[in-house]
Amino acid sequence: MRTILRIVMVCLSMVCLPVVCLLVPAGATLAQEKPAAPAPENPLSTWNKKAYGHVKDILVRSAQKMPEENYSFKPTDTVRSYGQIIGHVADAQYLFCSMALGEKNPALDIEHTKTSKADLIAALNAGFAYCDKAYDGMTDASAVQTIKLFGNDAPRLSALTVNNMHNLEHYGNLVTYMRLKNIVPPSSEAPPQAQPQPKK
Repeated sequence: MRTILRIVMVCLSMVCLPVVCLLVPAGATLAQEKPAAPAPENPLSTWNKKAYGHVKDILVRSAQKMPEENYSFKPTDTVRSYGQIIGHVADAQYLFCSMALGEKNPALDIEHTKTSKADLIAALNAGFAYCDKAYDGMTDASAVQTIKLFGNDAPRLSALTVNNMHNLEHYGNLVTYMRLKNIVPPSSEAPPQAQPQPKK
């Protein structure tokens, strides 16, 4: 009986081993021949634009959430008021995006000329509309063109990247002000629930 088992085992190894040896390289060849997924077009500028869209959304919602009476609120006398931060962010859209577009900064000085909630929200939206052109028109090819950024040579994309960083920096300020007024910041809100579809 043991002899029969040994014979069967030897036969199986003699049959299976060559089959395995043939299948493994064939599988590796098939895996190599599978075409690679095409790289997304303009991955750098597309990602930067997506980040901008998210930050723009939470900044606009922050401007809308704070009641009008709190637009003059500042935790201490040495910092900007809530409304001044909104105006400063609006001004910054023109500063950074004019660099990316190769245009002259309109320098509207919104921070020091607008005070009402309605005027500041309108100015913020206008600033973002101006910046949208810069993000929409950026490609990875134009992203590496050299521009002047605060007197230094820099790739064109850097102006938009710094704009995103600056927007997030001041969103952090707004979050602190909102928390002091017991307002939940947009980035901490629960995502909206999907509305059930009515039955037909």
